[in-house]
Amino acid sequence: MNQTLGIILIVLGLAGLAWGGFTYTTREKVIDLGPIQATREQTHNVPLPPIAGALALIGGVVLLVAGKKA
Repeated sequence: MNQTLGIILIVLGLAGLAWGGFTYTTREKVIDLGPIQATREQTHNVPLPPIAGALALIGGVVLLVAGKKA
């Protein structure tokens, strides 16, 4: 179990360090006048601090090493 969690943390940590966050898009109605509608797409950025990726990577390595000793 610890080895699986360790591998998942390593992968997530590397992904977090490589991309630094993610973006998503939402649609919002601006005008709704009967048959006439206007929408707006807005892109949101969610940054991931590098320290979070590094901590996940280190935690994964620690779990893998601790799993091999036991």
